[in-house]
Amino acid sequence: MSVAVIDRMSAPVAVLPPTPRMPSLAQGLAFAFGRRRFVQRLAKRHDSAFTLHLPLVGPLVFITDPQLAKQVFAFGPDDLGNVQPNLSELLGSRSLLGLEGAEHRERRKLLAPSFHGRKIRDYSQIIEEETLREIAGWPAGEAFPTFPSMTRITLNVILRTLLGAQGDDLDELRRVIPSFVALASRLTTLPVPPRTGGRFTPWGRLAVLRDQYEACLDRLIAAVQADPDFDNRSDMLSRLLRSRYEDGSALSRKDIGDEMLTLLAAGHETTAVTLSWAFERLSRHPAVLAAMADEADADGNRLRQATIREVQRSRPALPMVGRRVRSAGVDVGDWVLPQGSSIAVAIAQIHTDPRLHPNPERFDPQRFLGDSMPSNSWLPYGGGARRCLGSAFANLEMDIVLRTILRHYTIETTTLPGEKTNSRGLAFRPRDGGRIVVRRRAAVRQGAQ
Repeated sequence: MSVAVIDRMSAPVAVLPPTPRMPSLAQGLAFAFGRRRFVQRLAKRHDSAFTLHLPLVGPLVFITDPQLAKQVFAFGPDDLGNVQPNLSELLGSRSLLGLEGAEHRERRKLLAPSFHGRKIRDYSQIIEEETLREIAGWPAGEAFPTFPSMTRITLNVILRTLLGAQGDDLDELRRVIPSFVALASRLTTLPVPPRTGGRFTPWGRLAVLRDQYEACLDRLIAAVQADPDFDNRSDMLSRLLRSRYEDGSALSRKDIGDEMLTLLAAGHETTAVTLSWAFERLSRHPAVLAAMADEADADGNRLRQATIREVQRSRPALPMVGRRVRSAGVDVGDWVLPQGSSIAVAIAQIHTDPRLHPNPERFDPQRFLGDSMPSNSWLPYGGGARRCLGSAFANLEMDIVLRTILRHYTIETTTLPGEKTNSRGLAFRPRDGGRIVVRRRAAVRQGAQ
């Protein structure tokens, strides 16, 4: 197999993977209303790739082979951009999601230092504080869904770490952001109309929520810039306001507004989904749960890290990641994908490939305790030039949330069958919200507060 960029001066002849023998409209309906099952069925039929022809999207090539996925992620932003439509149409075209080519490279380079491990470790105390605040009211001895709690924790963490929000603005954003994200994720696969149609339409409601967010952000920017300690503040908003490109130029107000909203939207829901899956899985695997509780008391995290990775493998919040061909065309394996065609790397299918993960249906964190796996076998954050910039932050947050809860509560195990998945816009969460039963521990280890 070869990987090549087609000569931009030529008009390549498209050679697409096979497609199901269904009308385009039927393919679109099957994908819209049952994409997980539809993709699984087609992936079993076709060994490495297949093509769907979807209304409003055009050809969408699904990659289910890890080597082909590696080839896709090897292309740079000049050749592959973000799939269309995407959330940037609703979150803002000047965010990292909406930028292409050189602009994308420059913005990513500007943002990357704020997500380095040393910088994000400064947020550890905030993560623990928000976790303790939320779990203080957990009901003991009765089943409850963890997803709402995980959503509140991750949202509060990201509002404090990204915006430094507090007081009335923090309360306002706690209300606005979840509503905005839930509505935007449901509208992202639909074309954006030229007019919103008024506040009683979905796009009109989204515009109202966006205005409320922008008003909060204006107040926060004014407060940050008036802070005598502005140069030493560690929140992301302050860092963006201080940031400069190599030519000395600063981010515009629209750049900051779009980027912060995108980071808020992308930075809390998928993490909350993964945490709720972690509790759903752990409550059904008592040996892993007991070992993790002992490890938390002993200040270790090796098994906890392996468990997070196994949850992301077996229950990925986002089952696929998309790209769009920007150049005249690209070669991927035996296929020639023309300009404008879309690519979906099927993360869920690669994560259950028995060649990479023996007995993939088994929940087994031990598989991540041995030798490191090939980079193309585990893809919860995507890959290549558009790999999730906040992956280290998400990992730190999940690690601290799990550690804190295990130190303060005993989670009861269950023999109930695993929860099925439920689509929440783009992300797939546990259908029942990751229900567990907990009991407060009689004594919390000294120093674990």
